[in-house]
Amino acid sequence: MRSEKVDFQSETGSSHPYGERRPYGERRPYGERKPYGERPQRPYGESRSYGESKPYGERRPYGDRPQRPYGESKPYGERRAYGESKPYGESKPYGDRPQRPYGDPRPRKAGPKRPAPKGASEGIKRMISRRPQVDKNYDGPAYEPEVVKNEIRLNRFMANSGVCSRREADTFIQAGCVTVNGNVVTELGTKVNIFDDDVRFNGERLKGENKVYIVMNKPKGYVTSASDPHADKTVMDLLKNCPTRVYPVGRLDKATTGVLMFTNDGEIAERLTHPSYDKKKIYQVSLDRSLSQEDFDKIVEGINLSDGFVQADELEYVDERDHSKLGIEIHSGKNRIVRRIFESLGYTVKALDRVYFAGLTKKGLKKGAWRYLSDSEVNMLKMGAYV
Repeated sequence: MRSEKVDFQSETGSSHPYGERRPYGERRPYGERKPYGERPQRPYGESRSYGESKPYGERRPYGDRPQRPYGESKPYGERRAYGESKPYGESKPYGDRPQRPYGDPRPRKAGPKRPAPKGASEGIKRMISRRPQVDKNYDGPAYEPEVVKNEIRLNRFMANSGVCSRREADTFIQAGCVTVNGNVVTELGTKVNIFDDDVRFNGERLKGENKVYIVMNKPKGYVTSASDPHADKTVMDLLKNCPTRVYPVGRLDKATTGVLMFTNDGEIAERLTHPSYDKKKIYQVSLDRSLSQEDFDKIVEGINLSDGFVQADELEYVDERDHSKLGIEIHSGKNRIVRRIFESLGYTVKALDRVYFAGLTKKGLKKGAWRYLSDSEVNMLKMGAYV
């Protein structure tokens, strides 16, 4: 350590004594350390001798807090030995809170459920709810069938046999496809005895069959036809487990999905498909872009297509956030009518799903699945309770 006081005036040209401040702007001589209170100063470059430094690991005391030796961690409950792993599933204790076993979900708090966000499915359900629907558990008055007569018109006998509708039967009769007791019959209005006469259509004898009524959730890619040699798949391929011969009521094109009915009852098939009965159908439509308000109004007011005027009975956006998704209610039975309505205005229909047909819905049916209608459902359809 330096023991002699530096003569600042002779060595550095400074006239102020040690510890006193230099005039403003006067620099400290190179190598001289700035004094700090009464702390003894070491010459510049002289390091603390080995061993004089603070022992490694010695911590500076803080108040009266007891110090732990360096490396000793703060105790937290009972600690496991180094390398010993926590048993699988054992949760970390946290105060006195009871712990759940690993993997148990947190129980939900009691209270009302948060409503799910509204989307296209909720919007289309709202449209369907405004229409009457067939009820499986209907317990009202039963349908009273007409008194069976021995003689009925030939076209009605054919319809009751499940071959076709009455209107189609008239066409087949005029074409000479029907024989009665071996004789070709072409006169409309001919009556036959349902018990005694031998009625044949294209050489196959017709007989009365038990009436069957089926509803299907048609998937995409199937042609709605009883038989089509040019089609890879028809809806009849999905009905292989049905022992009764049935045929589809109405048509859905190959790319359209949704409610499709099958039956061998020609009368009810005609009642559900003929334009004069105005049976309602609801479709959910997905477009390639949002429908403008101007085009929305045009569809509601009616537009002219190549085969005549057509007007939607009801149209609304089913998704408040996406105006490319709509629900349309219509009673027209023209071919591809919904697609042609939007295509005439410059839109492309990306997806089309029939969700309602004459009181029937696809509720509870997966794509490609089908079921028989109950007696109460059939009774309500025959009573004409649904438009």
